Parts: sequence; C-alpha cells; structure tokens
Amino acid sequence: MLSKLKNLWKSDGQESIITPNNYDAEFELIYKDLIIGTLSLHKGVWSFLYSEEFKKQDRVKPLLDFPDVNKVYSSDELHPFFAHRIPGLGQPKVQKVLKNEQIDEHNEAKLLERFGKVSITNPFLLHLV
Repeated sequence: MLSKLKNLWKSDGQESIITPNNYDAEFELIYKDLIIGTLSLHKGVWSFLYSEEFKKQDRVKPLLDFPDVNKVYSSDELHPFFAHRIPGLGQPKVQKVLKNEQIDEHNEAKLLERFGKVSITNPFLLHLV
C-alpha cells in the first residue's frame, strides 16, 4: 500500500526511475543567498540535512517536508519535495534532451542533476556540488 501511495506523485513515464546504488551525488538547496541544506545520495540512500547557516538564521522557515532542522532525513527513495523537480519522462521535449545529452532515464540522480535546478512549485535552486 505504501509503495502505491508513493507512486501517486510520480508523473507519467516516471515509473521506471530508480535510485542508483552505485552512484553518489551531492546537491545544495539555495534560497537567494542562503544555503538551506544539502541533499546527498550515497550507496542508494538519499539524505537531507540543513546547513549550519540555515540553523542560525530566522528569516526563512524550515521546509514543511523537513520540519526538524536538527534531524538528518534519510530514505532509500528520493523525497517527494525533490522528486517533483523531475519532469514526466513521456514529454517529447524531455525525451529529446535525454537522447541528445545521453542521460540514463532510469537514473534518478542524473535526472535530478539535469532537470532539478529550478521548480515551478517553489522558489529554491538546487545545484550539484
């Protein structure tokens, strides 16, 4: 049941996307000049951790999906907050990019790296470190 619920947020064509076990990546989530935190992938586990800079400020509130600024949020699946940045792979424009740039459409980290910098759902930037 839980896996069915998690698949509800996936866009058309995203069913075959997986978190790779043999690929490491690290991203910074940024708002204006503030580093909110770091999203990392290591040995198939995604982790989100707030930056010390974020913890010391009071102008930006914690993200709803990650309310405790002192907790490391870990999961073997990409958190929906970040997964929403990956477009539906069935879109012709997306297919063209995947083909032209030879991106593995099954590698969630590579897709996030290519398509995840900006999102229409929030004002944060995400970039590969």
